[in-house]
Amino acid sequence: MKNGIKKIAAALGAAALALAMSACGASSNTGSGDGAAPTIKFMLDWTPNTNHIGLYVAQKLGYYKDSGVDVKILPTAQAGAETSVENGVANVGFTTLSNVAAFNSQGSDLKFVFDLTQKPVARWCALASRTDIKTPKDLSGKTFVSFGSAEQTAVVRQMIKYAGGTGEIKTATAGTNTFETLTSGKGDFGGFYVTWEGVESELNGPKLNCFVASDWGVPGNPDQLGFAVKASWLKDSKNAAALKKFLAATKKGYDYALANPDKAADLLVEQAKEAQLDSKLTRTSMEEIAKNDYWTTDDPKTLPGTVNFDDAQPYLDFQYKAGTYKDADGNDPAEAPQAKDLATNEYVG
Repeated sequence: MKNGIKKIAAALGAAALALAMSACGASSNTGSGDGAAPTIKFMLDWTPNTNHIGLYVAQKLGYYKDSGVDVKILPTAQAGAETSVENGVANVGFTTLSNVAAFNSQGSDLKFVFDLTQKPVARWCALASRTDIKTPKDLSGKTFVSFGSAEQTAVVRQMIKYAGGTGEIKTATAGTNTFETLTSGKGDFGGFYVTWEGVESELNGPKLNCFVASDWGVPGNPDQLGFAVKASWLKDSKNAAALKKFLAATKKGYDYALANPDKAADLLVEQAKEAQLDSKLTRTSMEEIAKNDYWTTDDPKTLPGTVNFDDAQPYLDFQYKAGTYKDADGNDPAEAPQAKDLATNEYVG
């Protein structure tokens, strides 16, 4: 649901990808020579935003340096973070557990190693001015503004059916801003992140009427956003050790953001100048995250970073039954992807 956030120019992503490949020879090894700190190349999934704030905090405040690891934050490439990790352009990439399931179903070798979000952040919304849309049932036959994701479509159809509708929808391709697509009348509803576009809506309009998937028959946590690596990369003990250092320092960065949301937001705006982030939106987004425990469980000031497998598997099962995951030949896999095979909490301290 990459809506409302301005996409990085393709040229910037392509240039960064070319630079990374030429500088690193497309090698995924963290080695930087005898005595040098290991290097972790991290690729974003989208324009820098509060989902990435822990990385920028850890970089600016010296947490990575203190942990003995050198981190290079790469802008997203057209190929995507998952493919870039698979190809060795990046060591770690921002993604979702369900994306890892989709890629591995087609033969990739990804492992989910850090889970940022501990409860759903996605919202499925129509403009509040649409008085004809009161529950997901009213989305039947309406036009869904999407990026063509089978996963999103399965979620929306399940919500509609659960509410008593047919589950039939039309689709329209989202541009760079779903708000504009809705207000122009080209679509009736779309997907948003409550921690970013939801905040943007409250601050600047237009007002939205939103539904949460888990309230309407979608099991588990659909929004397990976090980090993935190439599983075979972890077989090198030096890489595994570097990953542990990286995750510990990154977790410290996110913890700082939870305890100091405004300071962390200002730091993100300063460090990610290319994104031209709005300071008020970024501050309010981070305050929303901290206040509503989207990243935490027991302690509101400490990020677990771990995968909740009890939430993960029901959602993977649901998407498998919906036919979302396909093998390399376009067929349904023999069984649902297993969260315990896709993810590990071994490297989160």
